Amino acid sequence: MIGILIIAHGELGSSLIDCARHVLGKQPPQLAYLAVHTNDDPLDLLPRAKILVDELDSGDGVVVLSDIYGASPCNLVTKLLEPGKVAGVAGVNLPMLVRVMTYQKEPLSKVVSKAVSGGRDGVVSFTASGCNHRES
Repeated sequence: MIGILIIAHGELGSSLIDCARHVLGKQPPQLAYLAVHTNDDPLDLLPRAKILVDELDSGDGVVVLSDIYGASPCNLVTKLLEPGKVAGVAGVNLPMLVRVMTYQKEPLSKVVSKAVSGGRDGVVSFTASGCNHRES
């Protein structure tokens, strides 16, 4: 099973995990977060991030989700990447996290693909008629 680590600004990771728990109705397995606060030096967080990756990896790999591409959390993620073992995806949102959790038993490359599609497909404009009607 693929481990999931969220590295994001403030308490975004914690909030996303709480929301995913609500949506799925269960405690997500092999899921953790690392908060990056305003005064944190991301390099000081690197040892903790490595420990979390090791704890989450059951042998199938870990996908690390970050909030903003190019920001401090994402730059921290780049220091964790290992081809075939640790992959990173920026732009984390709740649809992305739920999709990743749904496909956690698939190979790492498929989980990364599902993360990107889940995040992208979860951003839509919709009408006043409700969430079942998308605008083009």
